[in-house]
Amino acid sequence: MFDKILIANRGEIACRIIRSARALGVRSVAVYSEADAQAAHVALADQAVAIGGPAPRDSYLRGDAIIQAALDTGAQAIHPGYGFLSENPDFVTQVEAAGLVFIGPPARAIRAMGLKDAAKALMQEAGVPVVPGYHGANQDAGHLAAAADAIGYPVLIKAVAGGGGKGMRLVERREDFAQALQSARSEAATAFGNDAVLVEKFILKPRHIEIQVFGDGVDAVHLFERDCSLQRRHQKVIEEAPAPGMTPEMRAAMGKAAVRAAQAIGYKGAGTVEFIVDGARGLRPDGFWFMEMNTRLQVEHPVTEAITGVDLVEWQLRVAAGEALPKTQDALTITGHAFEARLYAEDVPAGFLPATGRLEHLRFCDGARNDAGVRAGDDISPWYDPMIAKIVTHGATRRIALKQLEAALGNTEVAGTVTNLAFLGALSRHKGFQGGQVDTGLIARDIDALTHEPDLQDWQIAAAAAFAIELPRCTDPLAGFTLGAAIWQDVALDLGDAPVGDVRIAVTGATRARVAVDGREISVRAEGAGLRVEGAPGLVRGCCAHGRITLFGTVPRVLWLRDPLLREGALAAGADLVLAPMPGLVKAVFVIEGEAVEIGTRLAVLEAMKMEYTLTAARAGLVAELLTREGAQVEAGAALVRLEDGV
Repeated sequence: MFDKILIANRGEIACRIIRSARALGVRSVAVYSEADAQAAHVALADQAVAIGGPAPRDSYLRGDAIIQAALDTGAQAIHPGYGFLSENPDFVTQVEAAGLVFIGPPARAIRAMGLKDAAKALMQEAGVPVVPGYHGANQDAGHLAAAADAIGYPVLIKAVAGGGGKGMRLVERREDFAQALQSARSEAATAFGNDAVLVEKFILKPRHIEIQVFGDGVDAVHLFERDCSLQRRHQKVIEEAPAPGMTPEMRAAMGKAAVRAAQAIGYKGAGTVEFIVDGARGLRPDGFWFMEMNTRLQVEHPVTEAITGVDLVEWQLRVAAGEALPKTQDALTITGHAFEARLYAEDVPAGFLPATGRLEHLRFCDGARNDAGVRAGDDISPWYDPMIAKIVTHGATRRIALKQLEAALGNTEVAGTVTNLAFLGALSRHKGFQGGQVDTGLIARDIDALTHEPDLQDWQIAAAAAFAIELPRCTDPLAGFTLGAAIWQDVALDLGDAPVGDVRIAVTGATRARVAVDGREISVRAEGAGLRVEGAPGLVRGCCAHGRITLFGTVPRVLWLRDPLLREGALAAGADLVLAPMPGLVKAVFVIEGEAVEIGTRLAVLEAMKMEYTLTAARAGLVAELLTREGAQVEAGAALVRLEDGV
């Protein structure tokens, strides 16, 4: 076994690898960018080395700096985690040339699976079923359009070097193909430096089921399946294992196909073979097709660990150190059911846009596994994936594990940035999902219900007012004492852009108050760090930081202490300004000053997290002023274009 390894990654996966290494007595070296100098993975590792600026190209994608850090610190091997350099065969070659061990598959295996078209051809030769489509080298737009016609709509355009939904577009009509192709190519070129695409038949009720495989370069086993069908824009949201409705016959067929795929390329280490499954007629051994192989550890690997009792990172270290596969296929079994929910800093109602901000408060439920790479007080950086944590539950049955997930989400507390926590909770309560009726279109079909916010209750307004004045800290025995009537003060609250009624509060004693909401009085008293509020179903927890009041619970809510001057300014300018919905790079600007635009006219493209977002005009008018330029890096809320009425 190694004495010391370097982790060429950051965030939760770096922290997770460090913990498994430490359990084996292996010391760890972290690398970090300027933006991550105070990050959790840096504090957790035995050593840490700075490798460059905040942009990934200046740090986590600098293979030379990472290898030098390993040599300088005496590390014997490099674990890539996932993302960044984890599937870069040239990096693997450089690591091995430096006399170090790459904790992952050989470069030839990564190359074999790195391009989707070549990988599909290889899988066909190995007897693995593939989706009907065009995977050829001819990238002429007309040729691709003709291929789509031959396949039959709907079709899916996919970057051949892609992953994570980048460079992927669903096309349902022939007339939309050209624009979708152009958009997919542009995004693919940005994310992967390769704009080549393939075209595949789109399965109408698809499920995304993947098989975890593990090889030692000669032999391979599978550790059963994960269902990753709950997706939005091709990004996984909640994963589970085993797959609902899975039959022994189909599990055996999928497992055998995945092992054949791994053996065909001499696979070593942890990998995932992803299949698209036709869920229209139930799970059948003839109803699944190879999509791609991820030649690395997957984000959702904890659900496999939960049902098998296997530490996949431990297996990675042991096999990379020269050991044989720790278990045979016959020794691997499934116990219970597991779920993983990905908690992100993102604005769900705004289209799942990534968000930034300081985590003023962060608290997880003790009854779940919480793989996090951030702590309270940390900043969610615009430079990297905005994941906060992966919340994992395991129970004897699917129903029990899902109830545990619902409870864990309801008891997770985050303040300081917008998150998808309420959305995840709504998904865990979705009747179809609870019944195992999952497919990749579920979220899109039910997005309105899943993002619906119930009306704000008076007890929630009262709680927000109490947190606004920090009632739990009002411990003076004489607090609120007066010889006359109670002293009331106004609390101006906003929910989004709308004011919340007439709210007043009067402190009536130590940690006690009365709140008047539109004339109705509600009693409130602090209990520990929470509040007992008249009419509330239980203890209310929350916090107030920088005018942002967050109420935690099953359906977390955010209210704001109103700044009248800022509000008036925003109202005056809001109708004419096009603002950046997130921090990012201005990839393109399509208009010039003085140009007339209509509703829906494309104004600019903003790139963030290697995804592209098109900004359009919300009203007709003239471009009065361009406030940005192509290539500019902008913050969330930055004004990009100012419109005015046409002459």
